[in-house]
Amino acid sequence: MPQSHSAPAAAAGPAMPAGPRVPEAVHRRRWAVLGVLMLSLLIVVLDNSILNVAVKTIAAPAPTGIGATQSELEWAINSYTLVFAGLLFTSGLLGDRLGRKKVLLFGITVFGIGSALAALSGSPGELIAFRAVMGFGAAFVMPATLAVLMNVFERDEQPKAIGIWAGSVGLAIAIGPITGGILLEHFWWGSIFLINVPVVLVALALMMWLVPDSRDPRPGRIDIPGVLLSVVGLVLLVYGIIRGGELADFTDVTVLAPVLGGLAVLVLFVLHERRSDHPAIDMTYFKKPAFSAAVAAIALVFFALMGVTFFSAFYLQSVRGYSALQSGLLILPLAAAQMVFAPRARLVVERFGAKAVCTGGMLLVALGLAAFAFFDASTPVWVMEVVFFVQGAGMAHIMPPVTVAVMQALPREKAGSGSAINNTFRQVGGALGVAVLGSLLSSTYRGEIEGHLGGVPEALRATAGESVEATLAVAEKLGPAGRGLVAPAYDAFLTAMHVTALASAVIGVIGAVVVAVFLPGRTPTGAAEPGAAGPDAAEPGAAAPGTGPEGDARRGSVPGPASEAGESARR
Repeated sequence: MPQSHSAPAAAAGPAMPAGPRVPEAVHRRRWAVLGVLMLSLLIVVLDNSILNVAVKTIAAPAPTGIGATQSELEWAINSYTLVFAGLLFTSGLLGDRLGRKKVLLFGITVFGIGSALAALSGSPGELIAFRAVMGFGAAFVMPATLAVLMNVFERDEQPKAIGIWAGSVGLAIAIGPITGGILLEHFWWGSIFLINVPVVLVALALMMWLVPDSRDPRPGRIDIPGVLLSVVGLVLLVYGIIRGGELADFTDVTVLAPVLGGLAVLVLFVLHERRSDHPAIDMTYFKKPAFSAAVAAIALVFFALMGVTFFSAFYLQSVRGYSALQSGLLILPLAAAQMVFAPRARLVVERFGAKAVCTGGMLLVALGLAAFAFFDASTPVWVMEVVFFVQGAGMAHIMPPVTVAVMQALPREKAGSGSAINNTFRQVGGALGVAVLGSLLSSTYRGEIEGHLGGVPEALRATAGESVEATLAVAEKLGPAGRGLVAPAYDAFLTAMHVTALASAVIGVIGAVVVAVFLPGRTPTGAAEPGAAGPDAAEPGAAAPGTGPEGDARRGSVPGPASEAGESARR
């Protein structure tokens, strides 16, 4: 099979000699393996997108829902995020050491069990606990899918494969809300979790058949203190962030204590890693501006988007009156844009460079977020569709290039660690978005609705001011006396949404500035590709040393720091 000559997206650092090639047997089935990895990623992402359209149903009293409060709904989302973010780094390290296929099989199994239990939850507390189990499983799935991808594709094909991998997120965004809407119209709310179980069983069978195992051939001793510090630090930090969003007050001692404690532990983690002779992650990677800019861009874009994703479900269903299925159909343009553009982002990067493409993508996302500040109860549907499409197009030109920048900055043997870093920043950024922007939404709403609650009984006043859903529920309970609350509730929510949308757009612009300053520009044709800081990195547009047009030669070993043990381990 001839060597491809497409140049990968830029990252950071000098080019290094190429490492061992992917075995021929694995290379022949690489696209089938990518399909299995996409299926695994699909159910993890799909679950969260389904939950976003189901929050209104779950909040309804039994038997329609389980009567979850606004706070309980946030914890149903955040318990997953807390466990997921806390274990991502550890799961990536374990995948590099124990084998990525084993970790992937373990994670998808736990995720399936958690999904079945969540479907049978009898109370909000049970749902929160079983969502945490799902987060535990997902923490082992997400890094493993990207790590396996990096070990079945050659470097020249990795940007294309990562683009398709990222595009599967768009597919999940499309399938999730529509599937959730159909299920909620015909079955009980628990069906949105139970649907994961058959998909998990199919994914397990395909993984065992198709996915090759791979690991770091020379992992060294495991850095147990570093692993423990990373888990404790991330869990404390994310918990404090979530708690701040729940209270809509980041000065409370129950918020400051875990946030400051988490930051202190993470500082200790960094100091420990810099002095360790067998660090869990080499901190020198963060000295590369492109690597640091890439992970910062991931965090910032998810910070901006996650808060909007949370309130958009209430805007579409509570204010606009659309059903869960209709809400899912309305965000199809966002998903379609990602599915169309993400696999092709590498072509745009090759022409214009990662800096220009990612900066443009961030500005498109910021533009889409700012548009929410002008939405009201009568905004034409076509305007919303255009905005969703713009957001999707922006995302599609951010995630593939920055993911390539992160993953190609590390050696192939450390793919699990690189994927874990990528996803950890994504999750922490998303948790911050839900917490900070969610608290901004809540505090603004409370301030706007407070003056209209004078006629509400004192016992219900605090509850009525929590959220638009809570106000509408109290209004319904009060009967004719509560009708006067409906219009003010809508107005208060729209004002809060406008403020939050503008704050999100500002974060998007900050992300664009970070990318524009620190990501590398276009690499001249024939020049060494920046960022190939791994043993498998090669000059773009040139065959690896020691290879020829024949497939057998292309698969052959080449001189480099990786030994034959690495080739054997990948087999």
